[in-house]
Amino acid sequence: MTMETKTNQSALPPQSTFTENSSAPEDRLAGLKRHWKNDIQTGLIVFLIALPLCLGIAIASGFPPMAGIFSAVIGGLVVSHCGGSFVTINGPAAGLIVVILASVERLGGGQAGYHATLAAIVIAGLVLFIMGLCKTGKLSEFFPSSVVHGMLAAIGIIIMAKQLPFVLGVQPPAKEPLELIARIPQMFQSLNPEIAAIGFVSLIILVVHGLITNKVVKRIPAPIVVVLVSIFMGAYFDLGHAHQDVVGGHAVQLGPKFLVSLPSNIAQAVAFPDFAKVASYAFILSVVSITIVQALETLLSAAAVEKLDPFRRRVDLNKDLAAMGIASAISGAIGGLPMIAEIVRSTANISNGALTRWSNFFHAAFMLIAVIFCSVYINQIPLAALAALLVFTGYRLASPKVFNEAYEIGRDQLFIFVTTVVATLQTDLLVGVLIGIAVKLALELMQGVPIRSLFKATIMVEQSGDDSLIVRVEDAATFSNFMSLKRQLENLGHEKNLIVDLTSVRLIDHTVMERLHEYSEEYVRHGKECRITGLAEHKSASNHPFAVRRLARSRQQR
Repeated sequence: MTMETKTNQSALPPQSTFTENSSAPEDRLAGLKRHWKNDIQTGLIVFLIALPLCLGIAIASGFPPMAGIFSAVIGGLVVSHCGGSFVTINGPAAGLIVVILASVERLGGGQAGYHATLAAIVIAGLVLFIMGLCKTGKLSEFFPSSVVHGMLAAIGIIIMAKQLPFVLGVQPPAKEPLELIARIPQMFQSLNPEIAAIGFVSLIILVVHGLITNKVVKRIPAPIVVVLVSIFMGAYFDLGHAHQDVVGGHAVQLGPKFLVSLPSNIAQAVAFPDFAKVASYAFILSVVSITIVQALETLLSAAAVEKLDPFRRRVDLNKDLAAMGIASAISGAIGGLPMIAEIVRSTANISNGALTRWSNFFHAAFMLIAVIFCSVYINQIPLAALAALLVFTGYRLASPKVFNEAYEIGRDQLFIFVTTVVATLQTDLLVGVLIGIAVKLALELMQGVPIRSLFKATIMVEQSGDDSLIVRVEDAATFSNFMSLKRQLENLGHEKNLIVDLTSVRLIDHTVMERLHEYSEEYVRHGKECRITGLAEHKSASNHPFAVRRLARSRQQR
């Protein structure tokens, strides 16, 4: 298959005259004066989406529900002023549930595990802060796309498995996700009819809302519809009083444990970290896991939001990483969750017309006002509804469509993707990612990638006329040497047009195909043209534009 990727000015959406200089406080204030009505309205909508998700994520992570609120409030109030992005929404994310819950259980469970995990969050936040100062934001480019997508799919499966019992109103019959999946029939047999009714209705609302095309209805956030309907159903079933659940075949009274429980005074929810286990292997593993997942999700989400920003403002990933780190450390120091640049809430922020970083600030301000003055109403939200929101979120991360997309890119990518998923489910998130990367490297060596090219790209630069440079890439272009390749490309500057010639490259993997395309679009924003050529004699693993490409044997033998 022959393919030439060419990116030019016409490929980008129209540019706007709107600008915001993130380094000048007076410009931020000017942006507030010009766009405050728009950003307050958007902040309110995002708050309505974020509130139930923050509560659900905290509870699913083994933390008090207020921990999710702390994270969102600090993320909005702090990161909106010192972060490197413009329209992202910061707060707790479903992707962090798995590592936080694992940390709580690993560090003793219950209150002991909670306080020890707060210490791990503080240290992980400080590590992220230092990483941002050291400009390590580009490290996310080392992780192959198939492994990252496999990690997210595994997170989705784990979230669904662990939240299903709460949708059904039963005690989790096991802790490990594979055991929970095996006991799904048992959970359905012993479900609580009233709790399950709330959970199923919540799921139906989320599915139907996604199918509706009416613009007026679509502007009503699905999570707030779920919350309102579930509150009415909870009142009808009288969930605030003693209620039965089935544990070990016997009926037990659980009372208001089926509802959210926020303290009447925020100060009562403040909790402090316990650093007693800081030198233990379990603690270090928690810090590493939290740091890696938080850094990956923050950088990937911030980069994705940059593409959605209609004004194409550049995100300073290092500044964003540092801001996220210090805000997470503050959150952990008072009992809150770590945070990321959350993609779903950020997308809603943009689609509802956010123009500046003040929308993030206002969403956090509304969150704070709500828990101060409306906690009595928040405490009427059934946990089954929040669990349904998370099950739906997990499904989107691990739907059949995600697996099919991996297959369309190529069977080798599907193999790496599934291997990462299975390894993560069998072990833990960190080990699963490492196994995925190891399998990817092994496949590349088997496909003839020279060891010398695994981590360092080889290029030759030639002048072509007065206004163009030809960059000839040699040997291989893979995820593991893309950082080297991109660094060498960036060293050439943006003064001339660029032609990236891949004619002699033996293997071009999916990650490089995808990121070279993104780099081409980025290059164009500097007012120049970037073309990727030399793919005519490569064999593509599939019809997907970013599929793996191998040089034809006849060409290699010349």
